[in-house]
Amino acid sequence: MKALFDTVSQKCSKLVTNRYSTSFSLATKMLAPGIRQDIYNIYGFVRFADEIVDSFHGYDKKTLLNRFEQDLDRALEERISLNPILNAFQTTYHQYGIPRHLVDSFMKSMRMDLTKKVYRSEAEYREYIYGSADVVGLMCLCVFVKGDAERYEQLRESAMALGSAFQKVNFLRDLKADYDGLERTYFPNTNLLELDEDSKARIVSEIQEDFSMGYQGIIRLPGESKFGVYMAYRYYNRLLHKLHRTPSVELRQARIRVPNYEKVGLLARSYVKYRLNLV
Repeated sequence: MKALFDTVSQKCSKLVTNRYSTSFSLATKMLAPGIRQDIYNIYGFVRFADEIVDSFHGYDKKTLLNRFEQDLDRALEERISLNPILNAFQTTYHQYGIPRHLVDSFMKSMRMDLTKKVYRSEAEYREYIYGSADVVGLMCLCVFVKGDAERYEQLRESAMALGSAFQKVNFLRDLKADYDGLERTYFPNTNLLELDEDSKARIVSEIQEDFSMGYQGIIRLPGESKFGVYMAYRYYNRLLHKLHRTPSVELRQARIRVPNYEKVGLLARSYVKYRLNLV
């Protein structure tokens, strides 16, 4: 039965989310049950593509990504795939009318990661972030507004800003892994070998501006999605605060994280603020 296969596919996407990101899975659990699975489906898709370009060392990444993209195209056209992650994603894609150009932009940024190591210009940097992060936020927004085109446009800029903020925090957190392991540096006009406090402060200020714009969208989200997105916002803000307080030289030597006990505290405080209508 196709229904059983779809259920298995969706369980695979949920498993991928839970195993790859405790923070994202925690925030997703705060969404209403009716939309939670669709966010798992989106995350599973983007995570698998990202894993190909970031983790499958010793394999032909270009061939694997080409094959993945071909399977993606067939899944979206035929509304089925024997790849359970793509099968789950195509269901959400069609149900909420996710624009194809968002998917194409995402895959373009993943393909950039195959060969591009340094982003020297602001234009290149912004193009990559749009495709790797902003469009993921927009895919999720399609689910949050349940395909309402007018509401989507009203919240579009804020969703992009929040996606950018999350991605830039990841860049700052993963300086060591990206540079030492993948030989990548995303921030333009920044020498990561000599990252100083001024450069870090400039990056942090840019992220804070994105967060500010993103928050304006969070407070206008439907109730089904508001608390989950707010929880993710609070987590990444906390991580940014820790990165800001960490000396720049240490960012090149270790990966800063938010311990699980702090995540639980954030969840509790965020829930209180949400229930008191302070969000």
